[in-house]
Amino acid sequence: MTTLLKHRLFWPTAVLVVLLASNLIFSNNFFTITLQDGHLYGSLIDILRRSAPLVLVALGMTLVISTGGIDLSVGSVMAISGALACLLIGDLSNPDAVGPVLLVVGAAIALCLVFGLWNGFLVAVLGIQPIIATLILMVAGRGVAQLITGGQILNVHSAPYRVIGAGYFLGVPVSFLIAAAAVGLTVALTRRTALGLLLESVGGSPTASRLAGIRARRITIMVYVFAAAFAGVAGLIYSSDVSSADSNAAGNLIELNAILAVVLGGTALTGGRFSIAGSVLGAVIITTLDITAVSVGVPVETTLLFKAVVVIVLCLAQSATFRAKVFGRFGTRRAEVPA
Repeated sequence: MTTLLKHRLFWPTAVLVVLLASNLIFSNNFFTITLQDGHLYGSLIDILRRSAPLVLVALGMTLVISTGGIDLSVGSVMAISGALACLLIGDLSNPDAVGPVLLVVGAAIALCLVFGLWNGFLVAVLGIQPIIATLILMVAGRGVAQLITGGQILNVHSAPYRVIGAGYFLGVPVSFLIAAAAVGLTVALTRRTALGLLLESVGGSPTASRLAGIRARRITIMVYVFAAAFAGVAGLIYSSDVSSADSNAAGNLIELNAILAVVLGGTALTGGRFSIAGSVLGAVIITTLDITAVSVGVPVETTLLFKAVVVIVLCLAQSATFRAKVFGRFGTRRAEVPA
């Protein structure tokens, strides 16, 4: 029991199970999945589909935080990505042509890579604090997105582009498949190669990693580029789902949800060891919270308070000191309680 309670994913998983189970009280069909026109439908499918953008952003945020950094610009990068894609698609002679749409998607992601490189340059080369460096793009990025759209909401009608956020493949939402592919790629790079160890080394002890010959500057730039790329894809999913580019609404406050997802998953903001599975689980919890709030009939004006209460409960459950006082010897061994 002690070993189980100590596992970093136990309490987030327990909270997710409780949230899912609580929906049965208010919706008997919550776990029902139906097949219509070759597509899977149901509340669980909605959770997977709606959590895809947050999962992508949380993945990039996890890599950045593992190096001891932070990225507040991911929401603005999302807005820029969707704005550029919708602008270019609107200028196409045939928006339903797959080839040109793919080029547009590539151009949007390429622009996001440039912004990620800019963040990495400010942090790794100029030595600006990550929270300040990314705050610059967080503020300016919305302005860039507004310039791209001319301050208007750009509506697009493109069947290939809509597939990204609202399409299905073999009955499964394409957005979920994209997020799953990103998770698989991240796990392969960080757990099947030495990259994960290098990230933890840079975040855990920058001085020691530098003395060991690790090129911390390159790694730092790389994680910001990754974060921007994932945020760009998330922006494409968001704009594709609503078939428009709204520079004000796209990615609004998603950077805070991403940081929260990473922390709920057990990754420390101080850098070092990180958990990809924990960050994904945290993103799913946040999305489930939103859906649960609607399911149980929480008033709109108190939804944020409802989410805050659940998050507080989860954070307290993850605290070794709190568990030791509440659960006694089953919470954690006394020697492991921080002084």
